[in-house]
Amino acid sequence: MGTTLYRRVAEDIKAAIVSGAYQAGARLPSESELAARYGASRGTIRQAFAALVADGVISSRQGARRVVLGGPRLQTFNELVSFSRWAKAIGEEPAGRVERMELRAASEDECAHLEVPAGSRVYHLTRVRYLSGRPVMIERTAYREPVGAMVAGMDLDVVSITERLEDLGVIFADAEHQIDAVAATSEDARLLEIRPRTPLLRERRRTADPNGVLLEWSDDRYVGDAVAFTVRNSASGKALSRLPSPR
Repeated sequence: MGTTLYRRVAEDIKAAIVSGAYQAGARLPSESELAARYGASRGTIRQAFAALVADGVISSRQGARRVVLGGPRLQTFNELVSFSRWAKAIGEEPAGRVERMELRAASEDECAHLEVPAGSRVYHLTRVRYLSGRPVMIERTAYREPVGAMVAGMDLDVVSITERLEDLGVIFADAEHQIDAVAATSEDARLLEIRPRTPLLRERRRTADPNGVLLEWSDDRYVGDAVAFTVRNSASGKALSRLPSPR
């Protein structure tokens, strides 16, 4: 019960920050005030604060109250969530603009990551993603041919690919993420409206369906002052999965 409650407190505070109830620089209620509000111990409230500090949402202890931090939006890898769903959850308006969508021979790197034989074809998408009108991410994604054909038939400027594929019965269940920093190329800079060699956060990801069949290999590059990633680990944690709902 305590574990569930501290997470609920943390999520409630995070939602209040996203909604604007607590602005950057604002002080949160004290531990004792929140403990009374939730009928919880102060230890539970401290656990919630620790989770928010780890996510970069609030400051470490300052007197009896914590302070809300400004900064990049946080994207968590605790579960598989599409860019559009994540953006809406933090109060932003997601959008996209397609640069290229093409059916071509898979590169050696794409064959290796998608575990397809040399000579295979992939659908390759280059798309710019926006948060409330600002370009913040470029996705360059290679899809295996059956799934890619579905993607190619979508209106990719407005549709969430993940959500539309779910409607078609294709489930992104498990993902491997590699995160590092790279300098913006000239194309990155043009698409994101930034200077060349600006530091970007790069997330390389391959995703499989519930049967372990690899569906996509993606190189996503984020503007560093717009998006940050948070990952939570547990000694008892298991690999993250998303399965289709029972019918």
